Amino acid sequence: MQRRYKMLLVAHLSPAQYLAAGLHPPPSVAKPFAAVQAAWRFYANPDVTLPQLAKPLVQCAADQIDHCCDEYGLVVMDWCQLHFNGHRAAIDRVELAHRNDLGYGMLSSLLISDQDGSPIAPLGLELRAKQGIYTTRSPAVVPEVSQLDGLDPLMQEAESPGLNRPLVFIIDAEADSVGHYRQWDHKGRRFVVRADSQTVVLHDGREQQLGRVANELKAKKKLRAGPTIDYKGQKARTFAGETPVVLHRPARPHRVGADGKKKHRNLAGPAIALRLIVSEVRDSAGKVLTRWLLLTNLPAKITPPRIAQWYCWRWKIESYHKLLKQAGHFIEQWQQESARAIAKRLVIASMACVIVWRLARDSRPEAQNLRELLVRLSGRQIKRGKDRPTFTEPALLAGLGILLPMLYLLQQHTPAKLLALVHAALPDMIIDRLDSG
Repeated sequence: MQRRYKMLLVAHLSPAQYLAAGLHPPPSVAKPFAAVQAAWRFYANPDVTLPQLAKPLVQCAADQIDHCCDEYGLVVMDWCQLHFNGHRAAIDRVELAHRNDLGYGMLSSLLISDQDGSPIAPLGLELRAKQGIYTTRSPAVVPEVSQLDGLDPLMQEAESPGLNRPLVFIIDAEADSVGHYRQWDHKGRRFVVRADSQTVVLHDGREQQLGRVANELKAKKKLRAGPTIDYKGQKARTFAGETPVVLHRPARPHRVGADGKKKHRNLAGPAIALRLIVSEVRDSAGKVLTRWLLLTNLPAKITPPRIAQWYCWRWKIESYHKLLKQAGHFIEQWQQESARAIAKRLVIASMACVIVWRLARDSRPEAQNLRELLVRLSGRQIKRGKDRPTFTEPALLAGLGILLPMLYLLQQHTPAKLLALVHAALPDMIIDRLDSG
């Protein structure tokens, strides 16, 4: 099983194509079709469970967290829709945006560094299908729950005893829920969540909307300059300030009853004191590009600019999903016919992402040389500029997809033999000596 896992991992260290998103067996495999069939048997094997496949991901996180994280491990959580509208053989698809939009709902948690936001490893993954939730925390399918109720089990999964750092869960505005703030705070979980400006809190002894509280904070010039960030392709400066608020109103959970209708009810709960972090991102002319209202229960020693920076790094999970969906593996073109098989392959593809991320943050000269080689092999054009990276993760993946098969090939054929073969079949196609210019 371990040998098959490694072979599948190597096959995923190569970018897929929109029209050829299947397994890419290395040249060392004598019969590619047999390798593909073996992969399908591996995904269908009931003895191969999602928790087993996820163990290497968690182990990578445990191995790297001491080096990559100073005080906290940041865990970004997000949902992503996988659209399989044309895959009629997948009969366990669920309705996504509308009745003609079919596929699977994915929820993932990604550990990132509190030093620079670099991704380390996914800590959990779930796929919603007709039968329920396929998840890395259970070998069996678990019942489906509401979107926000599904966060707590994933948080519990992330709290692995092997991670020697306290965790901070960073979630976008979908998680702005009074009831869940209370639940997480009661369990001692640290969180940073973007809140809606209409959310009502107690501030200075009276009820106010968060948007008004934020405006007052800015009017009093309480926003201090923070670090410069990349925001949608341009350099921008963050400004952040804070004020204490109290969430006191009843929770109002939305649930769907047996009749299919949404039901609402008020659930009273204890008031909780939180910090409101108001962060603005401004361009060089001082124009506000975006504003974030962040609610957190982090201790006061974690400054507002640092919290704003952490939330800014939340987009790393978007890049992870993009690497899976578009710029790397083209999940939505996979031909597996069940959510279980797709989830298993998804975990292996995630491990390929971990290998690329590890190479990306390796500071050794050998790693720098390898990154330059992979970018050259990839043929990708990298946007140049001061302080810009000289590589991208998709370019590294594309380069590995060329280098690894090349190395397997050279184990079977010498360079002289390959040159002779090309010269015989395609004369004049090899340039023996390139002009140095």
